[in-house]
Amino acid sequence: MASPRELGAGSTPTAPGLILVPRQGSPRLLGRSLLEHLGLRELPPTVSSMPGLLAAAGFRPRSADRTIWERNGHAVMAGEELLEDGARMLWTFPVDWDEPSVRQHVRYLGMASHDLRGALANIRSYAALLLNGRSPLEPKVQRGLETILRNADRSLAFAQDFFDSSRADLGALPCERERQSLLPLLDAAVERQRAAATAANVALVLDLDPHAPMPDVAVDGARIQHALESFIQYQLARAQAGEVIHLRVRSFMPQVRVEVRREGVPLSDEDASVVFQREARAFREKKLEDPLRVYLARQEVEAHGGGVGVETDRSGSTLFLTLFQAPAEELGPPASMQV
Repeated sequence: MASPRELGAGSTPTAPGLILVPRQGSPRLLGRSLLEHLGLRELPPTVSSMPGLLAAAGFRPRSADRTIWERNGHAVMAGEELLEDGARMLWTFPVDWDEPSVRQHVRYLGMASHDLRGALANIRSYAALLLNGRSPLEPKVQRGLETILRNADRSLAFAQDFFDSSRADLGALPCERERQSLLPLLDAAVERQRAAATAANVALVLDLDPHAPMPDVAVDGARIQHALESFIQYQLARAQAGEVIHLRVRSFMPQVRVEVRREGVPLSDEDASVVFQREARAFREKKLEDPLRVYLARQEVEAHGGGVGVETDRSGSTLFLTLFQAPAEELGPPASMQV
């Protein structure tokens, strides 16, 4: 069974709630802890999955990976594990997350982010200052400073993603929404990744229908642009020289779908199944940055009420996000009727 989160120093361990779901026969409750965690007197008549059980008990997912569920401020960690004989073990564990503790966690994350990013920003500033061209540098020194600058930028981006994703896990990702067109966000995302695509000899194309109006959305522009850039970076990391990455928009009221399509060798079924899984990809790939970045993209889109997905076919792979279109702006009365 997956390990529950640490309780913290001085905490009293709480027994996990367990249900054994055999390949044949009825589910078997192992103790009454699970009923206590979910506030139930007895199991529902049918138990086929942990999400179904939690939904029947009135819980809703709080985290994007659906490991934390909440009902009226009461949270539980939940999951299920496949056993060797084909049976499944469903488990729950209580999480002490009331609103004051969430605010305290967010405040703590803010302090940690400030301290870490402040130190990295100082390193970056001094490296950039020495590279401003006013003082002659030996080639070896210049290359070393350029490496410091690149690594500082990379670490700053990773730190920002880490703390934003941690806030999102607590349901506290800040999003400042405003009505805007998708076009500037698409343009900015493509231009920021243009140099990386050129260096990889990959064509990056904003492929829009000139006759189709670009829909408006009510979003935090920086969040959605980050999500789009994350999709582009994911595709670039897997692209071969000569391949093409298309950004496309498909409108179907009341939603709009933005696709980042790579024409080339498609993702394997195994890779496609874990695109948005932070921990699974990190352990498989022995890297943290891209799995975290793409997972945060999912959290950012879901914070706007949208969704993400991946599709593959013989000619390539598509990462996409969906958002709700902003409702048509109400027009004021004709000038002759205004008073």
